[in-house]
This record gives sequence, structure tokens and C-alpha cells, in this order.
Amino acid sequence: AVLKKQGKKVMVAAADLQRPAAVHQLEVLAKQVNEEFDKGPEVLFHAELDKVAEYGKAVGAAVTVCRNAVAKARAEKCDVVILDTAGRLHVNDELMGELRQVQTAVQPHQIMLVIDAMTGQDAVNSAKAFNSQLELDGVILTKFDSDTRGGAALSVRQITGKPIKYLGVGEHLDALEEFHPERISSRILGMGDVVSLVEKAQQQVSEEEAQELQEKMAKGKMTMDDFLNQLNMMRKMGSMKSLLGMLPGIGNQISQMDIDDKEINRTEAIIKSMTKDERKDVDLLDNSRRRRISRGSGSQPADVAQLVKGFEMVSQMGKQMSGMGILSKLKSLSGMGGAAGMDPRAMMGGGMPGMGKAPKAPKFKSKFKQRKKRR
Repeated sequence: AVLKKQGKKVMVAAADLQRPAAVHQLEVLAKQVNEEFDKGPEVLFHAELDKVAEYGKAVGAAVTVCRNAVAKARAEKCDVVILDTAGRLHVNDELMGELRQVQTAVQPHQIMLVIDAMTGQDAVNSAKAFNSQLELDGVILTKFDSDTRGGAALSVRQITGKPIKYLGVGEHLDALEEFHPERISSRILGMGDVVSLVEKAQQQVSEEEAQELQEKMAKGKMTMDDFLNQLNMMRKMGSMKSLLGMLPGIGNQISQMDIDDKEINRTEAIIKSMTKDERKDVDLLDNSRRRRISRGSGSQPADVAQLVKGFEMVSQMGKQMSGMGILSKLKSLSGMGGAAGMDPRAMMGGGMPGMGKAPKAPKFKSKFKQRKKRR
């Protein structure tokens, strides 16, 4: 998806022949990319189903598939061909030999090792072992989460001498980021990554749309439709957890927050259960209307009230920050998330459904009272 958005003509080849479902899964992904990202050349798909077999019985067949895919990609004048080979353990000499045969047969420009960042030090050990048997050009870390064990995986560069090229940061088809060491270090230290956040926003909203919304917020004329558009934009940018982690002063609090991205769908249902007039003017929402909206969206009246409160907070915040320069805005956000001790979820909607719940403090009963009861 990332290459397609860059205007590249891409072919993906299903060279994972050890798992029958792998070929179908890659074909489905290619179709989804073409459907969701209509701009740019169509992503082509190459597969040879007759060579698929059970695990361990198709060793060597991937060499032919890769050779044919490269020839076809040249004929179709593709810019990039991605050879998706099967996952394997570095201790499996037979399958590692297959990879070396593929390398000899097609002479790829880039050999990437895809590893799970959540496995921490194990990911580093795998990269080291693979690099000793197959000359890697780089590493792609999936499921990267800087507040868990992702930090350990960053040592891949130091141990193998091979750069980390990309980070998988979500389940969306385009949730792939170029690796910038200084930005990731900033996230891990809880200092945020405003540059990446701005880049993500620029990909989802045009300058004209941003200016129009800013003018509305400055005049206090932001509507629920605008609010919903913002939520949809944020949903396309990545998970709520990853976005909050990019804000200064908030990264260290992420692990303590219960954030469910699916709740945004419920928020959307509440807004879409409102009439056009209600979306334009939330002051119309009396108790009767809130009960009607809650029934229509399958929620509770309290959820509607929380959403309205969050909307009003965002509107007020936007109005206050409209006259600030970008530096002042970032300082304001940093203060809200850190020194001020403000719950960062409030910035995203003031207790709005979907923004998670703060962890509750454990309750302890008095041992004296317990002993007294036993007596």
C-alpha cells in the first residue's frame, strides 16, 4: 500500500508454499489494497497454486515461483516485485538452503527479514542468526510498541550491523512507517514524536481542509460532523494508542490506559443517530433527545452526555489554541499531558466513549476490622 501510494507499480508473488492458506491470504491483501487505495497503478499478483504443499513438502518450489514472478514483473514493466517467502526457523537447514537458492536465482536488490518486535531479545537473536546465513539488507519490525518490549528489538542494528528499514505500527494496510532512530528514541523516553504525527495528519487531510476546520474552531462553529470527520481521520492515521504516544509528555502514561479503538465505532453510531440540526447545535440535546439517540445507537444516555462533554471540551480547546503559533501549541499539549497532571484522554474527548478508562487503585480492607469480625 505504501509503494502504491508513492505511484510505484508493484507485483506481489506468493512464494510461501509451505502453508496452503498463505497464497490466498496474499491474494486477498492485494485486492484490498487495490480497492482501498484507488490512486496509483494496480498491484499485480502472481501465484502458482500447483506448487503448494504441506509444510516441509514444497521445499525448493519457491525458487521456480520467484524466478517466474521476476520475469513476469519485467514483462509488465513493474517498478517493484515483492517475493513473499515462507516463515522459517534459522535452525532449519533445508528451508534456509531454499532461501539461498532464491537469492542465487533472482539476485534481489533488497533482502528484508520480517520479525515480531514483541518478542524482544528473541527478535534480535533471530536477526543475528539469519544474517549469518543470508546477507540481509535490512529488517522490518512488526507489532512495534515502544511501551512494551519494542525497545529491545531496536538493538538489531547494533548487533547485526543491518539497518531497521520499516516499522509495522498497526493493522491497517498502510500502517508501515520508515524507521527514524531519533523519533523512536523520543517516543520511548515519553517525549513524543510530533514530526511523525504531523506527517501522518498531512497524509490524511489537505491544507485547505485543515484551514477550514481551524477557522471554524476559532469562531466556535465546529459541529458534530466536523468532530466525526476528525475521528475518522485519526482512525486512518493509526491506533489511538500509537497516536497518543506521539504527543509530548503522554508516552509514559500509555501503558496505564485502557484504550479500545473499537469504541470509536460506537461514538460514530451515537453521532449518526443525531439529526442534522442536532449535529449542528448540541444545545438542542435535552434529556428526551439524548434518550432517543441512545436507543438508536445501542448506547446509554450517559454515553451521549459524555460525548457532548468531550465535544464541548475539544471545541473550547480549539478556540483557545487558534491564535497560538505551532510552538505554543506544542508547549500547551506538553503541559496538559505532563506537568499539569491532566488525564491525556481528556484531550481526546473528555471521557468520551472509546478513550479508555484510567486504572483503578486497588482497594485494601483494614486487617484490624477483619480480625475483629473473626473474633
